[in-house]
Amino acid sequence: MLYYAAVFLVIALIAGFLGFGGIAGTAAGIAKFLFFLFLIFLLAAILTGVVRGF
Repeated sequence: MLYYAAVFLVIALIAGFLGFGGIAGTAAGIAKFLFFLFLIFLLAAILTGVVRGF
């Protein structure tokens, strides 16, 4: 999921550089949403003990 957030971030950066404001904003919004969703899942996994070493 973090991979997809990074992909949408790159799409947003490229679209913003080329001047596609609407596409860049949408891709950046998706990247932000996926990043925070990944963080929530990571915290849930840490709290339940699925991920060891933290």
